[in-house]
Amino acid sequence: MVRVPLTADDHERGRRLGRLLREARGPRSMTSVAASAGISVETLRKIESGRVPTPAFFTIAALAAELDLPLGDLAAACEGPLVAR
Repeated sequence: MVRVPLTADDHERGRRLGRLLREARGPRSMTSVAASAGISVETLRKIESGRVPTPAFFTIAALAAELDLPLGDLAAACEGPLVAR
């Protein structure tokens, strides 16, 4: 299977998703959130930093549930107009 290269917009959406998750995590440690969501701390770190611009749906669903973020709200926030570079 050939993977389509990600666009600049895809990378920006990944950074936006990371910021949203980081803000929702607040003062909680990455370790506690990752453990509660059933993912590794390194995966959470990569998502929050935007290094994984297209994380797996179930990973985001687990994080959204742990952080009490409705998936629809999270998707809508990532779909809005992108910031000009």
